[in-house]
Amino acid sequence: MTTVGAAAGTAGAVGAVATAGVAGLSAVGITSGLAAVGGGMAAGVAITVAAPAVAAAAVGYGAYCFWKWISE
Repeated sequence: MTTVGAAAGTAGAVGAVATAGVAGLSAVGITSGLAAVGGGMAAGVAITVAAPAVAAAAVGYGAYCFWKWISE
């Protein structure tokens, strides 16, 4: 399950960067994609790296709350 989540997070991040700026995964495409995602390359990298972890935490917390609600 962890491998599937890692693959999905990677594919989502690469897809977001590839389509956000100049289309493609060339140097120009990656640079403009990261800038479009986060306002600059460093911010784009930070957002791209953090987004899958934040999504996983949100899904986990939602499952926990749902299980707690069902258990009552």
